[in-house]
Amino acid sequence: MIAPCFSRGQLEQLAKLLGEEVTGSQLSLMLEQVSLIDQIELSTKWRRIYKAFVIYQNNKNCSNQIMNFIKLVLEPASYVANSSHYHDVLNNVSAILSFVGFEIREDGRIYECLRSKTVTDAEQRAKTLKKQLEHRGSHKEIFKYCLPELLTNNYFHSVFEANKGLFQRIRDLSGLTTDGVALIEQVFSTTPILIINNYTSKSEKDEHKGFCNLLKGLCGMFRNTEAHEPKYSWNITEQDALEILGLVSYCHRRLDNAQQIRMV
Repeated sequence: MIAPCFSRGQLEQLAKLLGEEVTGSQLSLMLEQVSLIDQIELSTKWRRIYKAFVIYQNNKNCSNQIMNFIKLVLEPASYVANSSHYHDVLNNVSAILSFVGFEIREDGRIYECLRSKTVTDAEQRAKTLKKQLEHRGSHKEIFKYCLPELLTNNYFHSVFEANKGLFQRIRDLSGLTTDGVALIEQVFSTTPILIINNYTSKSEKDEHKGFCNLLKGLCGMFRNTEAHEPKYSWNITEQDALEILGLVSYCHRRLDNAQQIRMV
């Protein structure tokens, strides 16, 4: 596939972002790896990157090797100790890539996406709750139940719908039709319907009990059917939503390997 060219302004912004992520010696090696010409006489890293990008696009009329350079710089293994910064860089780079219809995700690969036409489009794409969850590798079940809320950064209802989806999945796996704490107690009691491990040793039973209590906690926070408070009275920030949805994602991952050991 031939990747389309960037504008000079887009190349400059990419160069400035990527220049902050590498040392001078790393830059020389990486440019060589993707066959981009290194103007080493230039004084700053970002200018070297920018010049290499411009020369390549002028000669090849595409951005294929520029994309490969981006993947090389943003190799996930390089950010194991600084994942928060990695997500920020991915979002900022993806905002620029979106102008030519691409984005880079947490796995370090570049994917096609809807092309941004305005700065507002690009900013929104970089900041949506959905985008941040994708970069964190959140479980696919989350997106099944609250995609519209995620795309509009509706923090309260994203969490609320994701929790509803989690409990629906437990019903689907167990065959029960109850809800809330009653459902959790039936499914994950001391005579469980579903187990998340072998459930033989004391530590495995303790883990099972802890998982059960985690589900009850999520239920208590966001599944109280008698509470009809409007959403504006719930002070859920973006960070709150990301952390709670991270717990929901974890629960889904444990359910991926759940076994039904008792029929209802």
